[in-house]
Amino acid sequence: MPQSIFAANLLEHQALFEQLAPLADEVARAGALMAETLSAGRKLLLCGNGGSAADSQHIAAELTGRFVRDRRALAAVALTTDTSALTSIANDYSFDEVFARQVMGLGTRGDCLLAISTSGHSRNVVRAVGAARAAGMRVIGLLGRDGGALRSQCDIPIVVPSESTARIQEAHGFIGHTLCGLIESALDLARP
Repeated sequence: MPQSIFAANLLEHQALFEQLAPLADEVARAGALMAETLSAGRKLLLCGNGGSAADSQHIAAELTGRFVRDRRALAAVALTTDTSALTSIANDYSFDEVFARQVMGLGTRGDCLLAISTSGHSRNVVRAVGAARAAGMRVIGLLGRDGGALRSQCDIPIVVPSESTARIQEAHGFIGHTLCGLIESALDLARP
């Protein structure tokens, strides 16, 4: 029955969100790092696959557009949106390189990469983190499960403690909005 699926999903969602409070410090540190990056005139790069690609685009849109109030645009680029780059890199190199090559071309020292992976093991995201590190960028991981291989490679890993991809993505959306709010507040951009 559809109602029982709804009820079960709601219970899982509520149970997970009750476990997110311990992530507050990591989320605050990530928001501060992102705000510091932007206030220094640097940019944020974001990447992920599937639903995490959509999350990358969503967060970048909130920053380049607006989140709470009208304000200046902030430099945020989702590496998931340029289909010509994605397909040419995947064709000429491999799908594992689709984000790393863009990080190499667009990222510079002082920029920040927000790497999103519900498993923490996405090879193309792992490669992007390696490229970001080589370029002197800071890295925030928005991860799930136990954080996977990415956990130890991020300056600030934010690990949602769930095995369910859908529930992790719901928490990532909440955390993404929280990061946008923290950035606007830190940069004093959310005044009425």
